[in-house]
Amino acid sequence: MQVHHNTDNLPQFRNAIITIGTFDGVHMGHRQIIDKMKAEAAEHNGETVIITFHPHPRKVVSSAILGVRLINTLEEKLDLLEQAGIDHVVVVPFTDAFANQSAEDYIQHFLVNTFHPHTIIIGYDHRFGRERTGDYRLLEKEAKKYNYRLKEIPKHILENISISSTNIREAILHSDIATANKLLGYEFFFSGEVVHGDKLGRKLGYPTANLKVMNVEKITQGNGIYAVYAQTEDATEKKKGMMSVGFRPTVDGKKRVIEVNIFDFDKEIYGQTLKVFVKKYLREERKFDGLEALIKQIDQDKVDSLNIL
Repeated sequence: MQVHHNTDNLPQFRNAIITIGTFDGVHMGHRQIIDKMKAEAAEHNGETVIITFHPHPRKVVSSAILGVRLINTLEEKLDLLEQAGIDHVVVVPFTDAFANQSAEDYIQHFLVNTFHPHTIIIGYDHRFGRERTGDYRLLEKEAKKYNYRLKEIPKHILENISISSTNIREAILHSDIATANKLLGYEFFFSGEVVHGDKLGRKLGYPTANLKVMNVEKITQGNGIYAVYAQTEDATEKKKGMMSVGFRPTVDGKKRVIEVNIFDFDKEIYGQTLKVFVKKYLREERKFDGLEALIKQIDQDKVDSLNIL
């Protein structure tokens, strides 16, 4: 897959089959659109081209900046789209100027002159241009003039995508990883930098990698204990492990931390990026009557994690 960040220097796409969207999560609903694109490309000897935006359009056109919580970072999304078999992704900088171009200019200068589409696959509710005046009907009206085919994404698929995205975010926030993973079609994952902690895990016999999630827009799972796979940046294989997210009430923790204990692993990885794949929620975090009781529970958490993994 080729990724393009500069719309002024795009290749000449072969019979471009294009669609436009944020594709946050690249979940099972999105896969229906991707499958449709790939089928059209196969039929017309074309290339699939997804147009997406960065930053998220809501950060530019909405005042609710703090409300943008994404299932995927841009890098994660690009990886997932490559795995899905897309030929090209064009990451368009979303700016005030872009948002304020007229709907007609959007079609002529952005879609047609930039991408020369053979087929545009778009939802009936897609809006574009200044004050979101452009819509499917305008694209349909201009199709003959600019010589592109227009295919509509059915309403039920779009509603499924919207519902799934909302449900995935809610599930992740409330530790319902089983629901999130089912809707995603893969295990929810995130990455964090391994930073120094208070080394308590080492004293308990379970050394942990303390993680700092670098992207503040990335959604994180709710508090609790999880069975996970972990992958260091210099490894090709995933290691089994377990993760604790929360305030560590037994030791009167004051801040929320993410700690991963990687089984059968003793390397120093401070400063590295650790990728974590969240397999299953085990239990809520709770306060134990001392460290001995906590260690006994952690022993059981490891047994449960190994049974799952």
